[in-house]
Amino acid sequence: MSGKKNQMVKTFFSSLARKKTLEDTGTSELARVLSLLDLSALGVGSTLGLGVYVLAGSVAKNIAGPAVCLSFLVAAIASAVAGLCYAEFAARVPKAGSAYVYSYVSVGEIVAYVIGWNLILEYAIGTASVARGLSGYIDALAEHKIQAGMESWARMHVDFLATYPDFLAFGFVMLLTALLSIGVKESSFLNNIFTALNLVTVAIVIVSGAINADTSNWNKRFEEIPDNFKKNAGEGGFMPFGVAGMMAGAAQCFYGFVGFDAVATTGEEAKNPQRNIPLAIVISLIIIFLAYFGISTVLTMMSPYYDQDATAPFPYVFDKLGWTVIKWIVTIGAVIALCTSLLGAMFPLPRVIYAMSNDGLIFKFLAKIHPKTKTPLVATILSGFLVAIMAILFDTDQLINMMSIGTLLAYTIVAVCVLILRYQPVEAEYPNLETKQNTDVEYTFFEIFKQMFNLNMIKHATPTSAKITNYSLIIFSIFAAGFDAFIIYGIDELNKPYYLTIFVIITAVMLTLVVVIARQPTDEVKLSFKVPWVPFIPCLSIIINLYLMLELDEQTWIRFAVWLFIGFLIYFFYGMQNSEEGKFRKINKLKTEATSDSNKEVTKF
Repeated sequence: MSGKKNQMVKTFFSSLARKKTLEDTGTSELARVLSLLDLSALGVGSTLGLGVYVLAGSVAKNIAGPAVCLSFLVAAIASAVAGLCYAEFAARVPKAGSAYVYSYVSVGEIVAYVIGWNLILEYAIGTASVARGLSGYIDALAEHKIQAGMESWARMHVDFLATYPDFLAFGFVMLLTALLSIGVKESSFLNNIFTALNLVTVAIVIVSGAINADTSNWNKRFEEIPDNFKKNAGEGGFMPFGVAGMMAGAAQCFYGFVGFDAVATTGEEAKNPQRNIPLAIVISLIIIFLAYFGISTVLTMMSPYYDQDATAPFPYVFDKLGWTVIKWIVTIGAVIALCTSLLGAMFPLPRVIYAMSNDGLIFKFLAKIHPKTKTPLVATILSGFLVAIMAILFDTDQLINMMSIGTLLAYTIVAVCVLILRYQPVEAEYPNLETKQNTDVEYTFFEIFKQMFNLNMIKHATPTSAKITNYSLIIFSIFAAGFDAFIIYGIDELNKPYYLTIFVIITAVMLTLVVVIARQPTDEVKLSFKVPWVPFIPCLSIIINLYLMLELDEQTWIRFAVWLFIGFLIYFFYGMQNSEEGKFRKINKLKTEATSDSNKEVTKF
């Protein structure tokens, strides 16, 4: 009985760790129609929205001052590090599903499910928040008459809901759902037009802002600041809130780059995914950074940081300058940009749902592809209703507070997966390598030390070296979380010997583990793109992402835990039993057993 129970436990845990088979056994039902231009426009369109028209002004006014441009630079570096990891995975696994598929291939089913479940939350909240922001922007142009009317007619007196149901945001989402259901090529064509208009608007803002730039606005001394602004203006100068303010601004500006990973969900709809998806990620990140950096620079030069409008900075600044025509061009451009961002934010959502349901981890009916439009129609309509309900009930701030945690977790797992796959042996090329190299090895302390630092100068990856990498990664991630927690909560205590000693030990262990990973051998696999400076770039990505996750408030973590609990219920009561990978392995096992029995019968005769 004990042996049977142990076998059940072993089977349960092996099910959690089973990895998706890399070979594609069939052709995709999705239409391969997206070019490099389409993919780049999708990356730019899904990212360049609320961030460029709202974030620059609010961060400059309340957090970083003119140093907001450096905040965007730091955020761009953090996003680029994550983007490089995404680009390598896109080159390895040209399938729909983004980080979900990547982690399924390299880490295991349960981790992939957690990532996919959180990507659903990320994209749903991202779309709902943009819809709500677009509705609010239009309401601002109407002098908030929509809000006043709705609050007087249908005010909602619930703490965790918005003050009124936003039917305008609901309408935007349903219209978008209908558009995405028509076909990917049609919606992509519209996205390209909107993205081009968005970039033209950004260019107009930068050029007109440069004409009105005054460098003295970056050097305002505290004495020069009007008395009515001094209370919240910091110390004046380029960094009125110090380096801490600039870094806090970077943490907020990072979310302005969230969305480029939408490109990675189109693996089955891109014409040449292994080449075009990595290129599109890099191109879109460069364009996005140049737009953010240029916008934040001219904005803080046109008007002092303390006299910015945190909700609609550009109409306010151009109105002050008396440039009414430019004001309305920018305002119309902002509405178009938000429409583009809305389209880009929702585009990947049904693709992730499709990928998970196609694998049997969530309900299979969601994987149905419409024969005419070649889109996951059921998944698109269901995700549209989910987003529309969130948009009608929740306020923008409530939505944004939950948006980042799923994204950062996905970025972290992708960075981990890059390292796992890079140091994994290519069994097809070296099937007997481990046996040859590890025969009669006594695992003394010195032998373990030699293997950890590869003093035997092994040239090709082995199962042992892969295990060393994996265990080192686990320990590194734990210590990275401790390192980040120390930076956030204990940096002021470093003058005390006890805290300084702990900090030095944590840092030393992390550096040692990076060296251990770097010393492990790899098998060269030809890819259209590879992350440079491995393992340093992925390890840096892990540190940055964990830091930003720890910056999130307690309420966000509680809501995140509730969402995970619902997801686990679906997985353990449905997904684990209906997993296509599990079915595939059972069939193979039965075939192997049948072949073995047949061979035994032949041997008897």
